[in-house]
Amino acid sequence: MSPLLICHVSAGTLGILSGAAALSVRKGERLHRAFGTVFFVSMVTVSVLAMILAVFVPPIFAGAAPPSASVSVAILTIYLVTTAWMTVRRKDGSIGLFEKGAFVVAFGIAAALLIFGLHAKSIPKAKPSDYVPYFVFASFAAFAAAMDLKLILRGGISGAQRIARHLWRMCFALFFAAAFFFLGQQQVLPKVMRGSPILLVLALAPLIIMIFWLIRVRFSNRFKSGAM
Repeated sequence: MSPLLICHVSAGTLGILSGAAALSVRKGERLHRAFGTVFFVSMVTVSVLAMILAVFVPPIFAGAAPPSASVSVAILTIYLVTTAWMTVRRKDGSIGLFEKGAFVVAFGIAAALLIFGLHAKSIPKAKPSDYVPYFVFASFAAFAAAMDLKLILRGGISGAQRIARHLWRMCFALFFAAAFFFLGQQQVLPKVMRGSPILLVLALAPLIIMIFWLIRVRFSNRFKSGAM
């Protein structure tokens, strides 16, 4: 395993652990912020390394995602964590050039993934697994872009909506990391763990926890002030 890949796996592991820790502690407190900062830095690092590995380093196993997919999802992950980070640092009901730029980025990612998917589908003997993931990620990026556009048109959000925006973006970034590690990088795990249904549970856990917290944010008076 190359040093670059070791750094990539290490950063991803740290991101998963710190993300899980941030979800496990009381929201808005000092410990939550500390874990969130580590998660943010880890996810940006692992995403940048993923782009480098995809473009310059040959895959170490057959069936690895093509560079177009890896780079697009890496940029999408950076977009998610940076917009989530900025959401809780903006004053309630305010936006700036960052949010407008983020909308352009998300829209560009969606368009690129759609083009890549259509190209992959046009290849003779292409299987659904070769092109469907492109369309899934393109749809997700388009949804995120639509939420950005809504934010821009409203001139900002506050209260529970602000917290929810931060929450689902961070959780989806964590889900990407967990899914790519536990399901897409099983070759680096002990043989006894490969193919285990436990890995699927670990990969989906961020989404399950996200749903729990979104419901709690929606119906809890504590989050209506938007404090984090």
